[in-house]
Amino acid sequence: MKKLRSFIFLLITLSLISCSMSAKTEKNENKEAAKGEVIVLDKANFITKVFDYENNHDEWVYEGSKPCIVDFYADWCGPCKKISPLLRDMAILYKNDIIVYKVNVDKEGELASAFGIESIPTLLFIPKDGIPQVSQGVLPREELVKQIDRYLLGKK
Repeated sequence: MKKLRSFIFLLITLSLISCSMSAKTEKNENKEAAKGEVIVLDKANFITKVFDYENNHDEWVYEGSKPCIVDFYADWCGPCKKISPLLRDMAILYKNDIIVYKVNVDKEGELASAFGIESIPTLLFIPKDGIPQVSQGVLPREELVKQIDRYLLGKK
């Protein structure tokens, strides 16, 4: 009986820790975006924060509150390493206007496949309203700024 109580106590403790950790992750993500940091997404977070591609087969419905950039990358990719600091700069420069996300194609193969990612880096520029625009390869800083200002923020 003592072992059973100990086991139940352990299960309750672990479930409480798990719940508190997931709440902290959500809060940390919001803080990261507010500070202008790049946020790494897995499939579950992509579905809730960007696009639920499993339930919306016919229509693009953006889930976010601000325009965003999604960088599909891999840790071993040279061009991905080259664009990474530029995206971090954009996240800081535009911290009040956009969110910058990253999706590791090696860890999130199903997600990359769902979007037809065949080369990396591939960037999705996602406006608050409207259809995403895709760009492949490394963009120079000036082009990133231009895409953000014109396409995501509607500035002329």
